[in-house]
Amino acid sequence: MTQDWTSFTTKIAVKSTLNTVYNAWTKSSEIEKWFLETCRYKDTKNNILDSNENVTPDFKYEWTWYLFEILEKGKITQANGKDFFQFTFAGDCLVDIQLKEIGENILVTLKQHNIPTDEKSKFNIRIGCLQGWTFYLLNLKSFYETGYDLRNKNPELKGVNN
Repeated sequence: MTQDWTSFTTKIAVKSTLNTVYNAWTKSSEIEKWFLETCRYKDTKNNILDSNENVTPDFKYEWTWYLFEILEKGKITQANGKDFFQFTFAGDCLVDIQLKEIGENILVTLKQHNIPTDEKSKFNIRIGCLQGWTFYLLNLKSFYETGYDLRNKNPELKGVNN
C-alpha cells in the first residue's frame, strides 16, 4: 500500500451552530479569534471587506499568524453561505471546509488537496499542514465551546505547542 501524499482529510466535532462555525471561517472578525492574528479579505478591486461580513468567491485573502513571520496570500474559490468553503493555500493547494449538522454538533471536515509530491512539499505541506490544521481545528473547538484560545501569543515562548 502506498501513501497518498497529494491530500489529507481531518475532522472535528464542535458543539455549536452551523451559522456560527461557517462564520468562524468566512468573517475576518471571527477567524482572528481562533486561527489568525490578522485576516484581510479583499474584493476583485482590492477593497478590504468589512470584518463582520462574510467573504464570497473570487475574493483574495492575506493572513498572518501570531509569532510567525509569514504572509499567506490566496483566493477564496467557493463559499456557499451555509456549509461549504474552499480556498487556495500553500501555493496551489486547495482546502475544502465541509460543515454538517449532527445533533448538537457541527462536524467540520477539512480536506487539503493538490499537494505536490516533491520531498519538500511532502514534509512542509503534507505533514506540516496536517499538524497545523490539527492544532487549529482543536482551537476552533476550544474557542467556540469554552471561550479558551489555546494559541501562544508570547514571543518569549516562540515555538511551543500552545
